[in-house]
Amino acid sequence: MHTYRKGALWALGLAAGLMVLPAVAAPTEAEVIKTYGDIALAGYEDSLTTAKALDGAIDALIARPNEDTLKAAREAYKAARVPYQQTEAYRFGNAVVDDWEGRVNAWPLDEGLIDYVDAGIYGAENDENALYTANVIANPKLLIAGEEVDASTITPDLIANKLQEAGGIEANVATGYHAIEFLLWGQDLNGTGPGAGNRPATDYDTANCTNGNCDRRAQYLKAASTLLVSDIEEMIGNWQDGGAARKAAEEGGLAAILTGMGSLSYGELAGQRMKLGLLLHDPEEEHECFSDTTAAVYLYDVEGIRNVYLGAYKRIDGSEVKGASLSEYVAATDAAADSELRGLLNASVKTFEGLKERSETVEAFDQMIGEGNEAGNAAVQGGIDALIAQTRAIERVVALLKLDNVTIEDSDSLSNPDAVFQ
Repeated sequence: MHTYRKGALWALGLAAGLMVLPAVAAPTEAEVIKTYGDIALAGYEDSLTTAKALDGAIDALIARPNEDTLKAAREAYKAARVPYQQTEAYRFGNAVVDDWEGRVNAWPLDEGLIDYVDAGIYGAENDENALYTANVIANPKLLIAGEEVDASTITPDLIANKLQEAGGIEANVATGYHAIEFLLWGQDLNGTGPGAGNRPATDYDTANCTNGNCDRRAQYLKAASTLLVSDIEEMIGNWQDGGAARKAAEEGGLAAILTGMGSLSYGELAGQRMKLGLLLHDPEEEHECFSDTTAAVYLYDVEGIRNVYLGAYKRIDGSEVKGASLSEYVAATDAAADSELRGLLNASVKTFEGLKERSETVEAFDQMIGEGNEAGNAAVQGGIDALIAQTRAIERVVALLKLDNVTIEDSDSLSNPDAVFQ
């Protein structure tokens, strides 16, 4: 817990005979970075807790495959996304996190690598990906870049070291949250119409198996879940005192914090995750394209950006990690700049709360971005506009603090939309 540093508790105004409270000193950069790291650690610890709960729910599904255990596993997945998405502001500006992130949260994925797909919607081949419909669950032997790979037993090592980005193709996502999401929900075959993926529990029932290979599907799901837990454990180590990510943050300083905030706000979330899908009206261009929980995870991203600036994070157990903040640091230089950015961060959270509510009461995100849906398109554009506005305020803070080593990621969908269609 950060406490403000004070000079003398009281200064005697001898001439006037008055007692005067001293000015409160701003936190140091080192104190701000310490809070930043402490919140990162807490977020990944919460991500581990929820990943372990998900792993337990997956065990229950595999042991007793029915609609109740499938629903429980899906709910555990949704709960696991809450703390993890709030850590995404730590990815940009910290190579330790960014290099690791693809193992746990890469998207979109060519799901035909993993399991059966509807060829009428998905297609049977892709000129850029020879493994587009490899279906490792149905095929115990695979040919990857000319090498025969034994997939007779699906293990964490197989999916991490042979299948993940197999053939050097980023769309061959075999690990992480979205592989698990696909295995719990299956393809969303509804396009921009209502409805998410609807995989039956019997896809895991070896006694009454649907769609074949139920034992291998269970192997894959368990391997992916086991790997997710171990990957998050690795990142927790990186944020302990002396860990690689903590050291990188200390070396990067305030520039690392603002790079993370700005890049997630602009190039990643406003651009790649929102504007691109809106331009293309493509339901595949959403972060949770199997479960249709995209609007919720975008809200957690936005909350995570605000957490970083305010130096405060509410843990899943209800406790709070709080300390010296970048907000306090900026306010000591220019109170108006701090007030503007806080206001825009709060406005973004409110906008995305509305987007999440719309997704739960009116239509899912993939419907919102559908062609001809003027109201839905406008709701998504409202979120994009809020993110752009807060990014501009972040850039003003960067200038105020005279930080010349901040690079905020761009996106063609925002700055050069014509390129998207080329």
